[in-house]
Amino acid sequence: MAMEFAKAASARRLLRWQSALTRPRSWVCHSCRSNFAVASRRFSSEPPPPPPADKPYYVTTPIFYVNAAPHIGHMYTMVLADVFKRWQTLLGNRAFLCTGTDEHGMKVQQAAALAEVDPKRFCDENAEKFEELAQLSRIDYDRFIRTTDRDHVQAVEHFWFLLREKGLIYETKHEGWYSVADECFYPESQVIKYLEPFTGAVYMAAAETKSKVEWVEEKNYCFRMTALKDRLLAFYQENPGWIEPAYRMNEVTDWVNNHLEDLSISRPVQRLSWGIRVPDDPSQTIYVWVDALINYITAAGFPGWAPGESHKGGWPADVQILGKDILRFHGIYWPALLMALDLPLPKKLLVHSHWTLNNKKMSKSVGNVVNPLYAINRWGVDTARFYLLSEGGIADDADYSNDTLVIKYKKYLQWGFGNLLGRVTRPKAWNLREIVENSFREVDASRPMIPQRLHMAAIGLQSTLIDLPPTIATRMEKHNPVGAIRKILEIGTRLNVALSQTQPWSLVKSDDPGDRAAAEKILFLVAEGLRISGILLQPFLPDKAALLLDTLGVAQDKRTFAHTRLRCDPDYGVPMVDPGSSRTDGLFGPLIEDVDVEFSGSAKSRQKATSKRLIVQAEN
Repeated sequence: MAMEFAKAASARRLLRWQSALTRPRSWVCHSCRSNFAVASRRFSSEPPPPPPADKPYYVTTPIFYVNAAPHIGHMYTMVLADVFKRWQTLLGNRAFLCTGTDEHGMKVQQAAALAEVDPKRFCDENAEKFEELAQLSRIDYDRFIRTTDRDHVQAVEHFWFLLREKGLIYETKHEGWYSVADECFYPESQVIKYLEPFTGAVYMAAAETKSKVEWVEEKNYCFRMTALKDRLLAFYQENPGWIEPAYRMNEVTDWVNNHLEDLSISRPVQRLSWGIRVPDDPSQTIYVWVDALINYITAAGFPGWAPGESHKGGWPADVQILGKDILRFHGIYWPALLMALDLPLPKKLLVHSHWTLNNKKMSKSVGNVVNPLYAINRWGVDTARFYLLSEGGIADDADYSNDTLVIKYKKYLQWGFGNLLGRVTRPKAWNLREIVENSFREVDASRPMIPQRLHMAAIGLQSTLIDLPPTIATRMEKHNPVGAIRKILEIGTRLNVALSQTQPWSLVKSDDPGDRAAAEKILFLVAEGLRISGILLQPFLPDKAALLLDTLGVAQDKRTFAHTRLRCDPDYGVPMVDPGSSRTDGLFGPLIEDVDVEFSGSAKSRQKATSKRLIVQAEN
């Protein structure tokens, strides 16, 4: 009776979550078409209507500067976005992921000059490195956009025309503190005298980033962003969860309240030639951050939207993922630009923190930048993804450590799911397919009674597996992929403990029919735990999750979220791949550092060689 009740509860919970998670909770701008000068216009706080059925779930990464090679932080951002895209696919929803490169601006112009190559060639070569990283990281992207793409240039030009038609652009002599590194002006209140700790140099710097600033006076065009101040603040107040983590909203609100100025949106071509020229004024180049932000709607089909059909390309984005260092551009400039043209705002900004090395910010000048391609080659792509996702920081910075990676890998993957899969699929004492078949047979009144201790263990396992899918769904709905993968990894540990405590390999040899029935029940539940966990791991570790499910013999069409219900698949149990014969050829074999290698010389030299292989390769 308890088993049947639990099965019914499982079905109800999963049906509830499947329904809830496929019903997007979007925010759509309900702005009226009144005169723009009504700066106090409010946004409706009523729940938004559900989006059209033909809108794909749309997730973006920021586009990455090509002035330097990719680092581990770029990979982390990409992988986070990929998890959200794959999760929606797992739910049965259509999803669209956009990533790419930001190729204009002063930093790129200077980097190309330093390399003594043409800017376009410089961008081509470096954009290829970022796309290679996306491919090697198994990012399931739909568009790799480049700001040098022709359709993007046309989108930026059209956006400029619309702003100008609304009277939101004016020409002025602009002066202020400008940071080339940050590609932006800073107000006087945000500039400090700074002592560089490594060199001892003293210079004027942005208080926020410590980037060097210089005083610039020039003629350019400005965007009337201050006219949108009230609308921005009203939106923040009525949508407090728009930015996650929530405390990041305070930073944005404070800036708008205390530092908002009209935005300089062009640069003289004499100072910045590498970029999109201002329409009808070739003496000016469009500011890189206006250019860059528009990429998100370029990829969604702007400006070729038919009336009422912007959603077909995915806009508004369901979640835009970005690092904390570019929050101001996405949390202030971007909504202001969209509000100016009465375009819907993205539904969510997910702001993650940075990766450090030895608790110090990664920096090319210091030489402590972790090369993601090296990490993938050394550890394997899913191991690198596992480490970034399980240890990465959303609210707080995370410290990259090879030693920690190895420890976590052994605990949760090698000795966790890898060991567990081998314990279930390799023994000759039982046949997994027969165990699955027997568990789906009609309950026979003559079936032997399971000992109470083992019966309670089975009930506990069953309850854990019933709760797992809705728990993961809740965490993903709350934009917490780190918490989601950690919960899945805990299940591997829980199932291994259950096997060790019940010892089914001994029970199957018992003369007591109840013991043998208990062994079969425990083994089936552990197999179910592997099957359900493998399905849920697909967005996080796509290659290894597929191998796990292949080893269990789970059919390709039974790997969706709907199949994470307990006892919903009666057909698996015949491996599609060889489960191997030992830990060295299993799902998660030993890392290369664990393999015995022949070295000449003393034990001390062998130890040094082993330690050397664990050191992170830095970009020089």
